[in-house]
Amino acid sequence: MYDHYTFEEAAAYQIELAKQLKFQQLQNIETIAGADISFNKNSDTMYAGIVILTYPDMVLRSFSLATYETSFPYKPGFLGFKEVPALLKVWDLIPVKPDVVVLDGNGILHPRRMGVASHFGVLTHQPTIGCAKSILYGNNHLPDKSKFSTTEIKSNGEILGYALRTKDNNKPVYISAGHLITSEQALALIKKCVGNYRIPEPTRLIHDIVNDFRTGKLKAGFHEVSAPLTLF
Repeated sequence: MYDHYTFEEAAAYQIELAKQLKFQQLQNIETIAGADISFNKNSDTMYAGIVILTYPDMVLRSFSLATYETSFPYKPGFLGFKEVPALLKVWDLIPVKPDVVVLDGNGILHPRRMGVASHFGVLTHQPTIGCAKSILYGNNHLPDKSKFSTTEIKSNGEILGYALRTKDNNKPVYISAGHLITSEQALALIKKCVGNYRIPEPTRLIHDIVNDFRTGKLKAGFHEVSAPLTLF
């Protein structure tokens, strides 16, 4: 899908996509998804997955898995070009779409406002949230060391997201709006998805699932969970 793009062309495309971004308050959220990718080093095969949970009680309902071949190289700021095509393939497998998707990466907390969560959100016309494990862009001041402490992340005075402490004395995660949600609501939703781990449940769970998919423990396709599992 993007393998022929140069980084200059990719950056120009991000700028064009960013013109389509919209931010609004979501209503009546009942399901939340987590999306992530796993791959072997030096391999072109992406192992992609999306998990769907009830919200806010975090009951696992289903997950979808698919592989995708891409030669687009990894480079900070261009993650969407490597991962979004694989995630779109998974998205097509889901019969009933979730109300919002959390992606392991950034939303508008990005130099061109087009992290992987925003990229996926614009192409699917879906509310999305970026939940990154490390900071890519913006001036960050670490929050207090207590759980749920937050700090605004700004660039040129504009608030692009938040650093959120999900456990006492642990590294924060970085939350930003992707598309069709506000950064403030994204932060509030992610706080309700925090369980016993640093990574919020939607992306933590799909991270484990796609790793099992990559190592052959799970098969591609749409999987309903017959006995719903409450995660916390």
